[in-house]
Amino acid sequence: MIPIAKPLIGEEEKAAVLAVLESGQLAQGEQVARFEEAFARFCGTKHAIATSSGTTALHIALLAAGISPGDEVVTSPFTFIASANAILFCGARPAFCDIEPDTFNLDPNHAEAVIRQRRAQGKRVRAILPVHLFGHLCDMPAILELARHHDLLVLEDACQSHGASLDGKMAGSFGIGCFSFYPTKNITTGEGGMITTDDDAVADRCRLLRDNGQRQRYYHETLGYNFRMTNIAAAIGLAQLAKLARHTEMRIRNAAYLTERLRALPFVVPPTVRPGYRHVFHQYTIRIRGDRDRAVEHLRARGVGTGIYYPLPVHHQPLYRALGYDDHLPEAERACREVLSLPVHPALTETDLETIVEAVASLQV
Repeated sequence: MIPIAKPLIGEEEKAAVLAVLESGQLAQGEQVARFEEAFARFCGTKHAIATSSGTTALHIALLAAGISPGDEVVTSPFTFIASANAILFCGARPAFCDIEPDTFNLDPNHAEAVIRQRRAQGKRVRAILPVHLFGHLCDMPAILELARHHDLLVLEDACQSHGASLDGKMAGSFGIGCFSFYPTKNITTGEGGMITTDDDAVADRCRLLRDNGQRQRYYHETLGYNFRMTNIAAAIGLAQLAKLARHTEMRIRNAAYLTERLRALPFVVPPTVRPGYRHVFHQYTIRIRGDRDRAVEHLRARGVGTGIYYPLPVHHQPLYRALGYDDHLPEAERACREVLSLPVHPALTETDLETIVEAVASLQV
């Protein structure tokens, strides 16, 4: 079976972990600081703050930005649920807007309509949290203009978009960026996250919140959390970051191969790459015009692993139904019925790519 994802762990990562183990300094320390410095350089930001996961990165970034009970944050319903849950963790509420059908990302035009509607109802809309889904940036020029016009904070969920860019400007450098290093991501630390920002005060607050509210050990200034990254995870991250450029080029090359050979199929809509955007293909996500479940079974029988990201929009999740969400967001809901992700990771061989193309081409949907 060709897997939908495959973490690439080499001798460099193993040696780095062994060195940390032999040092005896396992918790947050020098390796974390080195990883933060390297990741900030990579993203082109002044600060990077390592955390224990992408979810905790989102949580404390929102807190550090000042999101609090009674606030609302505009975001996408077509995402992993942590994007929205992090808003709930702050006592605030997500305000969902629909997505663009080609990129699957937050639609700035619908976002503006939601902002106007919610404020007309007396709601306190404080921020917008675009999700750079699957490795393609949102329309950040439009979102930044929207934020300027409506006086909104901008936080980027870049958990799937390490190295993605628009006209050379990197994901995580438009606002307060949040990244995940989960094993299926383009770079992994096992589990881990990162916040990027140019704002000194936000960076300071994030560092305080991730370490039990302490700047000086055992002197606690505020309520904080244990959201630290370990030196072990950071050592893996440093080794992975050194390989990211090469692995990203392989993902882009694999995606181009698939698109060139699948675009003529009448039942497949390949992913979009807009001009000026660098899509880093965390996922290669197509739309299936036909019976998706049948397609999944057929591809599995042909030895091709797939993924459905995501089968249910956030506003339809039982948790959000219980919270009173009853939005109708047709593009997000349609995407949940049609999307199917195919393997695109750097471990694919040319034979694997041929197998994927042949399997998809043989679908009877």
